[in-house]
This record gives sequence, structure tokens and C-alpha cells, in this order.
Amino acid sequence: MSGNRAPGGAPVEFEGMMPILPVRNLAASIEHYVRVLGFGLNWQVPGVLGSVSRGRCTLFLCEGDQGHPGTWVWIGVSDVDALLEDYTARGARVRHPPTNYSWAREMQIEDPTGTCCGSARNRTRTSPKANGSTCAVSGG
Repeated sequence: MSGNRAPGGAPVEFEGMMPILPVRNLAASIEHYVRVLGFGLNWQVPGVLGSVSRGRCTLFLCEGDQGHPGTWVWIGVSDVDALLEDYTARGARVRHPPTNYSWAREMQIEDPTGTCCGSARNRTRTSPKANGSTCAVSGG
């Protein structure tokens, strides 16, 4: 770590990150993230920008301005298989079912705009079972 410091010598602290995902229709995307993906609406500027969150994950959805299609963002989840059950019950489109890879157990869910939310659970060295999960979101 470089130990960057602000004027006066205090270390520069990073407070977090909130990915900005481009959407074609903000209202429809917010509806999908809330109703199907289980996020809560934090706030919105209709037709421009909105903020949704689930647990400690917060995403910005931006209509026709910011963000880049194809961007992936990884978000931790505790259980990819339970998340798949939740998403399936809510009518989410499964793009890729949970699959074990050498790096993780991974699945992908697609929203109506083409944004891909993929969840992965990291493997331990001693077990093919997963020990933690991650969700990747790709702006589409």
C-alpha cells in the first residue's frame, strides 16, 4: 500500500464503491431489481438515476448516460444455491445455472435490460463445496 495522505498528513480513506450500471428504462429496471432480485429502493431521480441495495450491496442504475455495457462488478453473497432458489421463485431469468469452476461456484441471472447478475461461491482448498459467495453484475 502506498499510504497516500491528504493535506495535513491524514491518510486518505476509501469509503466504499457503488457501481453505476446503464439501463434503458430506469423505472422498469428498478421494478425488476426490487420485485425479482430482492433489492430495496434507496432513492431515485425519475428517468435519470436510482439507487438500489440488498444487504451491504448498493448499485446505481442510470438511464442512458453513465456506466458502460459489459462491465462486471463482483458482490459477495452467503449462499449461491439459496439465492438461485429465491431468484427462481421470483421469476428471474437464469442465464447460467450454478456451476463449479476451478475458481468458484458460479451462476448468472439476466435482467430485462440485458444486465447480468452472476453469483459465485468461492471454493476451499480441501473441499469442492463452496465457503463464501460472490455476485457479479455486468452492465448490458
